[in-house]
Amino acid sequence: MKDETTISHLERIAKLIRYYSLVSTTEVGSGHPTSALSATDLMCGLLFGGTFRYDTENPDHPNNDRLIFSKGHATPLFYSLWLAAGAIDEEEIMTYRQFGSRLEGHPTVAFPYVEAATGSLGQGLSIGVGTALNARAIDELPYRTYVLLGDSEMAEGSQWEAIQLAAHYELGNLIGVLDVNRLGQRGETMYGHDVDAYGKRLRAFGWRTQIIDGHDYDQILDAFEKASKSRKKPTMIIAKTIKGKGVSFVEDKNGWHGKALDRDQLNQAVEEMGAIDKSVRGEIRKPENRKRKVRETREMGRLDYSGQDKVATRSAFGNALLRISPAFPDLFSLDGEVSNSTRAERFKEDHPNRFFEMYIAEQNMAGVALGLSQRGKIPFASTFGAFWTRAFDQIR
Repeated sequence: MKDETTISHLERIAKLIRYYSLVSTTEVGSGHPTSALSATDLMCGLLFGGTFRYDTENPDHPNNDRLIFSKGHATPLFYSLWLAAGAIDEEEIMTYRQFGSRLEGHPTVAFPYVEAATGSLGQGLSIGVGTALNARAIDELPYRTYVLLGDSEMAEGSQWEAIQLAAHYELGNLIGVLDVNRLGQRGETMYGHDVDAYGKRLRAFGWRTQIIDGHDYDQILDAFEKASKSRKKPTMIIAKTIKGKGVSFVEDKNGWHGKALDRDQLNQAVEEMGAIDKSVRGEIRKPENRKRKVRETREMGRLDYSGQDKVATRSAFGNALLRISPAFPDLFSLDGEVSNSTRAERFKEDHPNRFFEMYIAEQNMAGVALGLSQRGKIPFASTFGAFWTRAFDQIR
């Protein structure tokens, strides 16, 4: 059992986070407060429970742990977390969803603590695979990647593309947090509160799973501590939660997705919550100060095509990728199991440690490429043009 003082402190912070999730959405008259409330204890426990490592004064620190909200509509929670960390103030959080504000309805990189723009569901885990792959196989850094997922988006095929690849590449530094609050936009999700259904499927795909009460800090802190020790298997923390947790008249009630409380309802909710300490703040552990692996830059190769040569486009691509590769050591190749056709295999033969097979999973490949680019890499992702249409949403 965790120290009672620690848990009491986390509960005070969580109350503050819930308060700002409510008042910021009521102020603008829109947003997803109930979706934020269900995951508040999970994220409060992550950031301020002693496992997460992040320098709030330097969001670009290479060893910062990465936090991706695949459940992008839960931005009232995301921004309130950073307020509780001392990164933004009350004046700014009250600009949520307003023109000119950095605090947009779904996260974008206009806000420096956002790892990637999300909101179209089913994309964040693929991006997380990219950042985790970068830490494990490229930069050789100790940071971990955490991805908050909603239960509704687990119906997306792209999720399972990412889940398969993470297990294949043994990304023990990738930790998913699945917020199983039972309710989607129009009613119950595919499995409702059947957390075992998610667990069985994820274990079958090669993940470690932990099933917890998402509002019990003993279980939350223990789960994050155990997940941080995984070496080869990615972990999914499957948390049974209550949508709208902390506000009795919206808890576990259908019809409240994407609706802000009105003023009278807000007053009732705040009265229920009791005294709120607006001065309380959480402390986040600082990251390690390790340098990333640096690769040597060499002279670019040469191509000698005469003006009369007819060269297939894919051959020209493969040759060009190989030619420029020495001068760009942060260039990496991803391919959707067609490298013998796209000619990316030429790059693979010369740079096997800079080539990653993505298999026939184009949506996930686009997300992984984004995750790598977010960490400063130059990914070239290749497949047939017709196949890229499957990943149109990710590309958009």
